[in-house]
Amino acid sequence: MAHPTATATSAAPAPELRAYYDALFAAFGPQHWWPSSKSGGPFEIIVGAILTQSTAWTNVEKAIVNLRRARVLTPRAIERIPIARLARLIRPSGYFHQKAKKLKAFVRFLRDEHGGSLARMFRTPTAELREQLLAVHGIGPETADSIMLYAGSHPVFVVDAYTRRILFRHALIAEKPTRSLPGSTYEEIRALFESALPHDAQLFNEFHALLVHTGKYFCRPRDPRCDSCPLRAFLPLVAHVPVGRVSGRIDVRLPASK
Repeated sequence: MAHPTATATSAAPAPELRAYYDALFAAFGPQHWWPSSKSGGPFEIIVGAILTQSTAWTNVEKAIVNLRRARVLTPRAIERIPIARLARLIRPSGYFHQKAKKLKAFVRFLRDEHGGSLARMFRTPTAELREQLLAVHGIGPETADSIMLYAGSHPVFVVDAYTRRILFRHALIAEKPTRSLPGSTYEEIRALFESALPHDAQLFNEFHALLVHTGKYFCRPRDPRCDSCPLRAFLPLVAHVPVGRVSGRIDVRLPASK
Protein backbone atom coordinates (compact mmCIF):
# COMPACT_ATOMS: atom_id res chain seq x y z
CA MET A 1 0.00 0.00 0.00
CA ALA A 2 1.32 3.42 -0.88
CA HIS A 3 2.18 5.83 1.91
CA PRO A 4 -0.95 8.02 2.35
CA THR A 5 -0.03 11.69 2.13
CA ALA A 6 -1.31 14.28 4.59
CA THR A 7 -1.36 17.69 2.95
CA ALA A 8 -4.15 19.74 4.54
CA THR A 9 -3.33 22.70 6.77
CA SER A 10 -6.83 23.61 7.91
CA ALA A 11 -6.19 23.61 11.67
CA ALA A 12 -3.39 24.52 14.04
CA PRO A 13 -2.62 20.94 15.17
CA ALA A 14 -2.36 19.68 11.56
CA PRO A 15 1.43 20.01 11.10
CA GLU A 16 2.03 18.23 14.41
CA LEU A 17 -0.34 15.38 13.64
CA ARG A 18 1.15 15.00 10.17
CA ALA A 19 4.59 14.78 11.75
CA TYR A 20 3.34 12.13 14.18
CA TYR A 21 1.97 10.09 11.30
CA ASP A 22 5.14 10.44 9.23
CA ALA A 23 7.34 9.40 12.17
CA LEU A 24 5.25 6.31 12.90
CA PHE A 25 5.00 5.25 9.27
CA ALA A 26 8.75 5.65 8.81
CA ALA A 27 9.38 3.50 11.89
CA PHE A 28 6.78 0.76 11.45
CA GLY A 29 5.60 0.86 7.83
CA PRO A 30 2.11 -0.18 6.70
CA GLN A 31 0.18 -2.22 9.27
CA HIS A 32 -2.03 -4.13 6.78
CA TRP A 33 -5.21 -3.69 8.78
CA TRP A 34 -8.73 -4.09 7.40
CA PRO A 35 -9.55 -4.55 4.64
CA SER A 36 -6.97 -7.21 3.81
CA SER A 37 -6.78 -10.41 1.82
CA LYS A 38 -7.67 -12.26 5.04
CA SER A 39 -10.59 -10.07 6.13
CA GLY A 40 -13.26 -11.93 4.15
CA GLY A 41 -15.14 -8.90 2.90
CA PRO A 42 -17.17 -6.05 4.40
CA PHE A 43 -19.62 -8.15 6.39
CA GLU A 44 -16.87 -10.12 8.12
CA ILE A 45 -15.23 -6.81 9.02
CA ILE A 46 -18.52 -5.59 10.52
CA VAL A 47 -18.88 -8.78 12.53
CA GLY A 48 -15.31 -8.36 13.75
CA ALA A 49 -15.93 -4.73 14.73
CA ILE A 50 -18.86 -5.83 16.92
CA LEU A 51 -17.15 -8.89 18.41
CA THR A 52 -13.94 -7.05 19.30
CA GLN A 53 -15.73 -4.97 21.92
CA SER A 54 -14.07 -5.60 25.32
CA THR A 55 -11.83 -8.43 24.12
CA ALA A 56 -8.55 -9.18 22.37
CA TRP A 57 -8.52 -9.68 18.61
CA THR A 58 -7.19 -13.22 18.98
CA ASN A 59 -10.48 -14.17 20.65
CA VAL A 60 -12.44 -12.55 17.82
CA GLU A 61 -10.52 -14.57 15.27
CA LYS A 62 -11.58 -17.80 16.98
CA ALA A 63 -15.23 -16.73 16.90
CA ILE A 64 -15.04 -15.76 13.23
CA VAL A 65 -13.49 -19.14 12.39
CA ASN A 66 -16.49 -20.78 14.09
CA LEU A 67 -18.93 -18.65 12.10
CA ARG A 68 -17.11 -19.37 8.85
CA ARG A 69 -17.07 -23.12 9.48
CA ALA A 70 -20.80 -23.00 10.25
CA ARG A 71 -21.33 -21.06 7.00
CA VAL A 72 -23.23 -18.26 8.68
CA LEU A 73 -21.04 -15.28 7.80
CA THR A 74 -23.71 -13.52 5.76
CA PRO A 75 -26.39 -11.08 6.91
CA ARG A 76 -29.18 -13.47 5.94
CA ALA A 77 -27.59 -16.41 7.75
CA ILE A 78 -27.02 -14.35 10.92
CA GLU A 79 -30.65 -13.28 10.84
CA ARG A 80 -31.93 -16.86 10.41
CA ILE A 81 -29.70 -18.71 12.87
CA PRO A 82 -31.22 -19.29 16.34
CA ILE A 83 -29.71 -16.80 18.77
CA ALA A 84 -28.67 -19.54 21.19
CA ARG A 85 -26.59 -21.26 18.48
CA LEU A 86 -25.14 -17.94 17.38
CA ALA A 87 -24.08 -17.23 20.95
CA ARG A 88 -22.35 -20.62 21.19
CA LEU A 89 -20.42 -19.98 17.97
CA ILE A 90 -19.13 -16.61 19.13
CA ARG A 91 -18.42 -17.73 22.70
CA PRO A 92 -14.60 -17.21 22.35
CA SER A 93 -15.16 -13.45 21.94
CA GLY A 94 -16.65 -13.10 25.43
CA TYR A 95 -19.97 -11.48 26.41
CA PHE A 96 -21.36 -13.81 23.77
CA HIS A 97 -25.04 -13.53 24.71
CA GLN A 98 -24.93 -9.74 24.44
CA LYS A 99 -22.88 -9.82 21.24
CA ALA A 100 -25.29 -12.29 19.63
CA LYS A 101 -28.07 -9.76 20.26
CA LYS A 102 -25.93 -7.00 18.76
CA LEU A 103 -25.26 -9.01 15.60
CA LYS A 104 -28.97 -9.75 15.29
CA ALA A 105 -29.77 -6.06 15.77
CA PHE A 106 -27.34 -5.04 13.04
CA VAL A 107 -28.66 -7.45 10.40
CA ARG A 108 -32.26 -6.38 11.20
CA PHE A 109 -31.22 -2.77 10.73
CA LEU A 110 -29.51 -3.66 7.45
CA ARG A 111 -32.67 -5.37 6.16
CA ASP A 112 -35.12 -2.74 7.40
CA GLU A 113 -33.19 0.38 6.40
CA HIS A 114 -31.17 -0.76 3.38
CA GLY A 115 -32.94 -3.81 1.99
CA GLY A 116 -30.20 -6.11 3.26
CA SER A 117 -27.62 -4.49 0.97
CA LEU A 118 -24.26 -3.41 2.37
CA ALA A 119 -23.51 -1.59 -0.87
CA ARG A 120 -26.68 0.46 -0.46
CA MET A 121 -25.89 1.13 3.19
CA PHE A 122 -22.40 2.39 2.41
CA ARG A 123 -23.76 4.72 -0.29
CA THR A 124 -25.50 6.64 2.48
CA PRO A 125 -23.79 9.99 3.21
CA THR A 126 -21.25 9.69 6.01
CA ALA A 127 -22.96 11.83 8.65
CA GLU A 128 -26.34 10.23 8.00
CA LEU A 129 -24.97 6.68 8.10
CA ARG A 130 -23.11 7.36 11.34
CA GLU A 131 -26.31 8.60 12.95
CA GLN A 132 -28.15 5.48 11.76
CA LEU A 133 -25.51 3.10 13.08
CA LEU A 134 -25.39 4.81 16.47
CA ALA A 135 -29.12 4.13 16.81
CA VAL A 136 -28.57 0.36 16.45
CA HIS A 137 -28.50 -1.62 19.70
CA GLY A 138 -24.95 -2.27 20.86
CA ILE A 139 -23.17 0.00 18.38
CA GLY A 140 -21.31 2.89 19.97
CA PRO A 141 -19.06 5.52 18.40
CA GLU A 142 -15.91 3.39 18.11
CA THR A 143 -17.78 0.43 16.60
CA ALA A 144 -19.76 2.65 14.23
CA ASP A 145 -16.64 4.41 13.03
CA SER A 146 -14.77 1.11 12.63
CA ILE A 147 -17.62 -0.21 10.47
CA MET A 148 -17.68 2.93 8.35
CA LEU A 149 -13.91 3.26 7.92
CA TYR A 150 -12.78 -0.34 7.57
CA ALA A 151 -15.80 -1.94 5.87
CA GLY A 152 -17.11 1.06 3.93
CA SER A 153 -14.07 3.33 3.36
CA HIS A 154 -15.88 6.34 4.81
CA PRO A 155 -13.35 8.95 6.02
CA VAL A 156 -14.01 8.88 9.78
CA PHE A 157 -11.27 8.62 12.37
CA VAL A 158 -11.52 5.78 14.89
CA VAL A 159 -10.57 6.73 18.44
CA ASP A 160 -9.59 4.21 21.10
CA ALA A 161 -7.80 4.03 24.44
CA TYR A 162 -4.39 3.87 22.76
CA THR A 163 -5.00 7.09 20.86
CA ARG A 164 -6.33 8.86 23.94
CA ARG A 165 -3.34 7.80 26.05
CA ILE A 166 -0.77 8.92 23.46
CA LEU A 167 -2.39 12.30 22.93
CA PHE A 168 -2.76 12.95 26.65
CA ARG A 169 0.86 12.11 27.38
CA HIS A 170 1.93 14.40 24.55
CA ALA A 171 -0.20 17.26 25.89
CA LEU A 172 -2.34 17.39 22.74
CA ILE A 173 -5.56 16.97 24.72
CA ALA A 174 -6.68 17.84 28.23
CA GLU A 175 -8.98 16.01 30.61
CA LYS A 176 -11.43 18.85 30.02
CA PRO A 177 -11.33 21.30 27.09
CA THR A 178 -9.35 24.50 27.58
CA ARG A 179 -8.85 27.59 25.43
CA SER A 180 -5.86 25.95 23.75
CA LEU A 181 -6.57 22.21 23.94
CA PRO A 182 -9.53 19.95 23.15
CA GLY A 183 -10.88 17.63 25.80
CA SER A 184 -10.49 13.87 26.00
CA THR A 185 -13.97 12.66 25.01
CA TYR A 186 -14.37 10.43 21.99
CA GLU A 187 -16.01 13.14 19.87
CA GLU A 188 -13.47 15.79 20.83
CA ILE A 189 -10.55 13.58 19.81
CA ARG A 190 -12.26 12.50 16.61
CA ALA A 191 -12.88 16.14 15.71
CA LEU A 192 -9.22 16.95 16.39
CA PHE A 193 -8.03 14.44 13.78
CA GLU A 194 -10.77 15.08 11.25
CA SER A 195 -10.30 18.86 11.35
CA ALA A 196 -6.52 18.64 11.17
CA LEU A 197 -6.01 16.06 8.42
CA PRO A 198 -7.37 15.43 4.92
CA HIS A 199 -10.56 13.38 4.86
CA ASP A 200 -8.80 10.37 3.41
CA ALA A 201 -10.01 6.92 4.47
CA GLN A 202 -6.66 5.27 3.68
CA LEU A 203 -4.80 7.84 5.77
CA PHE A 204 -7.19 7.45 8.71
CA ASN A 205 -7.00 3.65 8.44
CA GLU A 206 -3.20 3.59 8.53
CA PHE A 207 -2.84 6.29 11.19
CA HIS A 208 -5.17 4.52 13.60
CA ALA A 209 -3.35 1.20 13.11
CA LEU A 210 0.00 2.88 13.74
CA LEU A 211 -1.30 4.48 16.95
CA VAL A 212 -2.56 1.12 18.16
CA HIS A 213 0.85 -0.45 17.52
CA THR A 214 2.53 2.40 19.40
CA GLY A 215 0.13 2.15 22.31
CA LYS A 216 0.61 -1.60 22.64
CA TYR A 217 4.38 -1.74 22.47
CA PHE A 218 5.67 1.71 23.48
CA CYS A 219 3.11 4.01 25.11
CA ARG A 220 2.03 1.33 27.56
CA PRO A 221 -0.19 2.09 30.59
CA ARG A 222 2.71 1.28 32.92
CA ASP A 223 6.43 1.18 32.19
CA PRO A 224 6.20 3.14 28.91
CA ARG A 225 9.13 2.75 26.54
CA CYS A 226 9.53 6.47 25.82
CA ASP A 227 13.27 6.34 25.09
CA SER A 228 12.81 3.98 22.13
CA CYS A 229 9.46 5.32 20.87
CA PRO A 230 9.43 6.97 17.43
CA LEU A 231 7.35 9.78 18.97
CA ARG A 232 9.91 10.57 21.68
CA ALA A 233 10.99 13.78 19.97
CA PHE A 234 7.46 15.15 20.30
CA LEU A 235 7.12 14.60 24.05
CA PRO A 236 7.05 17.68 26.26
CA LEU A 237 9.96 17.86 28.69
CA VAL A 238 7.63 16.75 31.48
CA ALA A 239 5.15 14.17 30.21
CA HIS A 240 2.01 13.43 32.17
CA VAL A 241 1.72 9.66 32.02
CA PRO A 242 -1.68 8.28 33.04
CA VAL A 243 -1.86 5.23 35.25
CA GLY A 244 -5.04 3.32 34.44
CA ARG A 245 -7.63 5.99 33.70
CA VAL A 246 -6.71 9.22 31.94
CA SER A 247 -7.26 11.16 35.17
CA GLY A 248 -4.57 9.31 37.17
CA ARG A 249 -1.06 10.40 36.24
CA ILE A 250 2.53 10.52 37.32
CA ASP A 251 5.23 12.84 36.07
CA VAL A 252 7.97 11.31 33.98
CA ARG A 253 10.89 13.67 33.48
CA LEU A 254 12.65 12.84 30.24
CA PRO A 255 16.15 13.90 29.29
CA ALA A 256 16.21 16.56 26.61
CA SER A 257 16.71 15.22 23.09
CA LYS A 258 20.15 15.78 21.63
